[in-house]
Amino acid sequence: MEKNQSLHAYIKEELLNRIKSNEYKKGEKIPPELELCKDFDVSRTTVRTALNQLTLEGYLVRQQGKGTFVADQKVKQTLSQTVKRYSDQIAVQGKKAEITLIDIHVVPANEILQQSLDVSINDPIQRIERVRKANGEPTQYEIAYIPWDIAPGITKEHAETSLYASLKEKFHVHIAKTTEQIEITLADERSCMHLGCEVGTPCFYIETIAEDDKGKKVEFSRSFFRGDKTNFMIERNYQLGE
Repeated sequence: MEKNQSLHAYIKEELLNRIKSNEYKKGEKIPPELELCKDFDVSRTTVRTALNQLTLEGYLVRQQGKGTFVADQKVKQTLSQTVKRYSDQIAVQGKKAEITLIDIHVVPANEILQQSLDVSINDPIQRIERVRKANGEPTQYEIAYIPWDIAPGITKEHAETSLYASLKEKFHVHIAKTTEQIEITLADERSCMHLGCEVGTPCFYIETIAEDDKGKKVEFSRSFFRGDKTNFMIERNYQLGE
């Protein structure tokens, strides 16, 4: 145990190592609390604190009356430069991707959209509300805004495939750059309704502004990702000598 590390943090780390090393396999029931208490020579309260944190973070799942089990692996998504669609990123993980359109309609631009999309107040903006799933489980709730004059008449078919691919193929809009800001937030009533989680569940929150090859802002989106179902990979390439 590292210096200044609490007992429950040490146990959590040890259990997480067992999960990631596949000693505790996906779907497998982990040892009961009393057995873990003997294993680590600690109190039940200490073990329970570690298990609660691993459950909150999505590594374990509790089944009433049955015990605690190793959860399915989190959905991995790439934040660094990638041309892969969501469905492709999910497919290589052995999961089936699904995008469901909740609602699409035109709204007048407000101050936030004016700043984010370089449009004028009251310009027509298409508001596209979607949920992404992996193996039927919601992982991302997204609201995207695209000016009408950029891609007039976005349809359900466009929204339930790859929106960026549809912009390119149907509207000749090429996404050349995205700027993303990521924060940690807690799910509110609206997001948890679509993500199938409880109010207050930790989520990643990402705001994205997409620009075309001329530097024009063509999309602004707000996305909520379940923290217990998703993690992100960031890959950086450096020039020699840096």
